[in-house]
Amino acid sequence: MNYEVNNHDSTPILEAKNITHNFDYPLFEDINLTLHPQETIAIIGVSGSGKSTLLNIFSSLLIPNKGEVYYNNKNIFKLSKNELLEIRRNDFGIIFQAHYLFRGFSALENLQISEFLSGEAINENLLKSLKIDYVMKQGIGELSGGQQQRLSCARVLTKKPKIIFADEPTGNLDHETANEVINVLFDYIEKQSAGLIIVTHEEEIAFKCDKVYKLNDYKLEQLK
Repeated sequence: MNYEVNNHDSTPILEAKNITHNFDYPLFEDINLTLHPQETIAIIGVSGSGKSTLLNIFSSLLIPNKGEVYYNNKNIFKLSKNELLEIRRNDFGIIFQAHYLFRGFSALENLQISEFLSGEAINENLLKSLKIDYVMKQGIGELSGGQQQRLSCARVLTKKPKIIFADEPTGNLDHETANEVINVLFDYIEKQSAGLIIVTHEEEIAFKCDKVYKLNDYKLEQLK
């Protein structure tokens, strides 16, 4: 399925302007990025180049040393704590590399937490498409790394976010399952008029996206 769309006439849902950040060393400077509805963007780069840090800034989890991020024309770093919390809860979906699932809970209970917070019902077809419908009664510790990865994706999709920020969402998956998960994400983005920014080291996955950027020498270089 071809997920490319013409977004040039639509209003961006996310804009990053002149993002600069460093720790004890420079990571990147003057990064600019625009995300439109129904658009998928991949960011690749070597380990340590700052891809995950950049994603954390885009998703409001980290304030940059310099620059601004706008969501629906609002500077997210100028919002009140309550306003930002509402956006994180309702509009932003973050798929972490480390999953952050609740251990001691079942797979279903992890999804029910998302269901409760968002008011959105669990989609049985989503669970089937991610091939985790049969593990709902199992505890998190009983699931494989790949199953936890897919459950993490399902938890985010359950709340129906407007933007998904995904950090290596296929990192623990075999080739076939990785493609299935990406197709589920793309299908969601298309049907919900949402947006996706994915950080990955897998170029095959990256180039399925509408746009591909490489973080290199402190800059974002557009490859596609």
